[in-house]
Amino acid sequence: MNETTEALAVTLFGELFMADQLARNVLSRALPKGMELSHFSVLNHLAHIQEERSPAQLAQAFHVTRGAMTNTLSKLELAGYIHIRPDWDDARRKQVHISPSGVRARDVAIDAVLPIIQEMLDDLGVDEVRSALPILRALRRKLAEEGAPSKT
Repeated sequence: MNETTEALAVTLFGELFMADQLARNVLSRALPKGMELSHFSVLNHLAHIQEERSPAQLAQAFHVTRGAMTNTLSKLELAGYIHIRPDWDDARRKQVHISPSGVRARDVAIDAVLPIIQEMLDDLGVDEVRSALPILRALRRKLAEEGAPSKT
């Protein structure tokens, strides 16, 4: 890697890390009291896919450890936002689905963060954001490949 591409890579990742940190701070403050960003993310995912998932599948989807996902799911279950049941095919496994209360909590959270996101879209411009998405998606996919277990 030459100096120019090295500087570009460092700048790119510096901007990504800073944007990630700032977005997490802004959105976390906007979420309803007691809801963490990880809670919102899981609820949003389950509401979007409208299917049950195992804790292991959720951990894989969010690129977190099973322990971290179990912790998040325990808090969501305690709040009544999800239901966890045994897998009918294998009692050692569990299945997670969002509850009606979880759908409502997710909707309240969406209502809280949407004005912030809309303001950012308005400030940046829809066309600018739309043009950045393919690059961000490609970067995400590449990073997911790098983080995937080796097939050797």
